[in-house]
Amino acid sequence: MGEIKNQLREDLIAAMKQRDDFAKSTIRMALAAIQYAEVAGDEARELSDAEEISVITKERRSRAESAQTYAEAGRPELAEKESAEADFLDRYLPKALSTDELVAIVDAQMTATEAELGAKPTMRQMGAIVKAVNAKVAGRADGKTVAGLVKARINS
Repeated sequence: MGEIKNQLREDLIAAMKQRDDFAKSTIRMALAAIQYAEVAGDEARELSDAEEISVITKERRSRAESAQTYAEAGRPELAEKESAEADFLDRYLPKALSTDELVAIVDAQMTATEAELGAKPTMRQMGAIVKAVNAKVAGRADGKTVAGLVKARINS
């Protein structure tokens, strides 16, 4: 069983003992998302830590997007709840990389790709570069941010 799933279960027990309804519901939602991911596909299997991080990241992003949608629709109470859930899930995710750290990783991958090709990478290689960088950052950076940085470096 993954580290995150174990931590979620321990925190669920603590939240139940403290009668913290907000924490209980948020943790149960996260555990349900992990369990759903485990049984998705041809056969059930346990997720790796990286896959668990991916599931929690998706849930966190979903909550943040819902909060934004509710805020735009004039529903501040629902936006606040979704935002609080997103913030709560942050404690189970690895610390996000700073922009400088991410730029350094992108630059290193661009240099490696350039050495491999013998020429400056083009938009054709962008997908491979983004995939390699995403594998290195493993949940510590948003894919859109990575793609934007790679695209900017290719076009510069």
